[in-house]
Amino acid sequence: MNKGVSKPQEDPNIIKWALKFAGSAGIAGILCCVAPAVLFMFGLMGGIYAISFADFFYADDGSIGLGSWILRGLALAIGLFGVYMFRKKQNQCSINPKRKKKNLILMTIITLVLGVGIFLSLEKLSSWYFNEYVVPAQQEEFRIMDQNKK
Repeated sequence: MNKGVSKPQEDPNIIKWALKFAGSAGIAGILCCVAPAVLFMFGLMGGIYAISFADFFYADDGSIGLGSWILRGLALAIGLFGVYMFRKKQNQCSINPKRKKKNLILMTIITLVLGVGIFLSLEKLSSWYFNEYVVPAQQEEFRIMDQNKK
């Protein structure tokens, strides 16, 4: 064992960092719609509760509400934290300033593009899933509740 000899650190992998933080940011930004869809999909939540859970994040007119803006702010914070941590890790490993600047710009662009892409893809997918499965289940639950009242 060479206790006195330290192994040189490797530069952080741009793609791995970008995927990790962009994925986290994209999911955090659209959690208001993905979470109830997944819970409904696994039978842990009914249609009425899934819709009401998602509606909590939107205004009465269907526009983006305070809850959605908070989640999107959280997503932005996760992305910025990822870029900050990449920069910090990179500063420990590399001494070439041009390479560090290029890698930081590349990491920022990849994280932004992937994060927005994941967010928009999950938004489209969750909208489709709600329209195709959750809303019909909600209507059926309301119909059954009305029949039981009579």
